[in-house]
Amino acid sequence: MDRRRAITTAAVIVTAGATAALTFPALADTVGREKPADDVAVDQVLAEPEVLAALSRDFDLTTEQATDRLAAEREATATVRTVKAVAGAAWAGAWLTGDATTLTIAVTDQGLADQVRTAGAEPKIVQHSSAALDSVKAALDTNADNASESIPGWYIDPAANAVVLLARSDVADAEAAAKEFAAASGVDAAAVRVERSQEAPKPLFDIVGGDAFTIGNARCSIGFAVVGGFVTAGHCGQAGAGTDGVNGAPQGEFSVSSFPGDDFAVVRTNGDWTPTASVNDYNGGVLPVAGADVAPVGASICRSGSTTGLHCGEVQALNATVNYAEGSVTGLTRTSVCAEPGDSGGSFISGNQAQGVTSGGSGDCIVGGVTFFQPVAEILEKNDLTLVTGGSGGGGGTPPVTPPASSASPSAPASPPAAEPACATAGSVERSGTLSRPGQRRDAVRFRAPAGTHAACLTAPAGADFDLYLQQQVTGGRWVTVARAATDSGTETISFAGVAGNYRYRVASAAGAGDFALQFAVN
Repeated sequence: MDRRRAITTAAVIVTAGATAALTFPALADTVGREKPADDVAVDQVLAEPEVLAALSRDFDLTTEQATDRLAAEREATATVRTVKAVAGAAWAGAWLTGDATTLTIAVTDQGLADQVRTAGAEPKIVQHSSAALDSVKAALDTNADNASESIPGWYIDPAANAVVLLARSDVADAEAAAKEFAAASGVDAAAVRVERSQEAPKPLFDIVGGDAFTIGNARCSIGFAVVGGFVTAGHCGQAGAGTDGVNGAPQGEFSVSSFPGDDFAVVRTNGDWTPTASVNDYNGGVLPVAGADVAPVGASICRSGSTTGLHCGEVQALNATVNYAEGSVTGLTRTSVCAEPGDSGGSFISGNQAQGVTSGGSGDCIVGGVTFFQPVAEILEKNDLTLVTGGSGGGGGTPPVTPPASSASPSAPASPPAAEPACATAGSVERSGTLSRPGQRRDAVRFRAPAGTHAACLTAPAGADFDLYLQQQVTGGRWVTVARAATDSGTETISFAGVAGNYRYRVASAAGAGDFALQFAVN
């Protein structure tokens, strides 16, 4: 049974002006509940141990509550996609509230009520459609160069059914300036709400040497791997600037950089660097990247950066505009995640879905703050990039587009043909990956499993000898090998009776290189 389908969705029917929506089980009700034996595949998709740890810390949740929050958010994402298609031009947004237990949907047309009721819920009826609010925001964006420095930015708030225009609380005439700016932009005043704010966003750029990657004396963080390199923040460097990796070795060059207006860049790496579908968890491991489905407002989201590591918060608004001193940037996503200088360009991820690269923000990770990111889907689309992914995703995001042949490194060695699984395990989940040289090892997958028998089968490429390790996370976060398969054959198998807990499979090359295939299950 798929746990995503097992989550009960109860419809709460309301009338115009009420708080509507699809309600998910309360997180508190799940504590102590025994998981079904087939939870391994879903946990591995939705509940990576490091994400759970960060969510538990930043949201004050138990591990079980964090797991169920992620599952509810994924169900909400699918519901939003379905109802949005039905609503069409009457769509007015959606948001999660109540610790992600309630998804509220807004539409402008009462005539859609019967169709939505048939789907199991009744919408909240509002005045402005999403298209109308997008138009208001676009007018403000067009006039952004005339925005006062006392206006930190603006964004669409679906719950308020308005475009929120921020006004600095430490500037006496900021509210008046915001209203004048809205009027000068020619927008409907009824669709704009001015709010006082202490925010003073700035790009999170740090002029010091350090880890992650460097541009001269400046340091930024990698966003996500793409075929041929990676994406990061545009304010980190200009096109043509060279980069060095965390190890100090030459890494690549900025091929594209856009800031302000947007805040994204593409770094093309040399043949010594291999892109992987992973994000640094700053706890000795990595988080997998399986796709790029957009998380809705109210969903939990985590950010990984080279200054502060992994921190989590909530999505507060989509398509926000930020008025930096260097110029305005539009199309950003606003979050409650903290960040600090040097985190710029780093990964924003929800579950295992890539969301974007860190742009800038206000505050820090001591007092908290607001941070914005450039959505990764836009970066991929505008630059014809292919996000490097692995594992089970949501099936969304930007369709892969193969970069021009000229962008590939001519010195990069060709990989042997991809391995085909030579063994099968009933009810198994499949993963694949690449080892580029003898002696290299990498995590193939991390997952949370119930008590049961672990069964796994690893298939190496022709001529290679890869070994397989099953490791369990113990007290203090350390990983201990509990089972190993290291024969001279091209196929390795493991069978191990384990207790409930966090596990990972690691693959190591004893000889050769190329693509591997792993099948595993817990029964």
